Amino acid sequence: MCCLLAVLVFLGPRAALAFWWLVDTARFNRTFDNFLLPLLGFLFLPFTTLVWVLVWNPRTGVGGIEWLFVLLALLIDLSSYGGSAYSNRSRISGRAA
Repeated sequence: MCCLLAVLVFLGPRAALAFWWLVDTARFNRTFDNFLLPLLGFLFLPFTTLVWVLVWNPRTGVGGIEWLFVLLALLIDLSSYGGSAYSNRSRISGRAA
């Protein structure tokens, strides 16, 4: 399953999250208390949500070096939004190209 999950991550983090949720719903139920937070993560911060589910431990939660992975995933998500905004700046009317 790990290799299939890696292939799905290259297709997109939302595909990997959807497949992982379908295969292992219990892990998502243990990681998140309700359905709203993973849904918002799926829509707005998919890499961060994927890494959070990956590194979350039922005994300790997220701690230590795992926070670094969550922070890197957050930076990837934010840079994708910033990169798309920067590349679409010429589409704004009234802006000189």
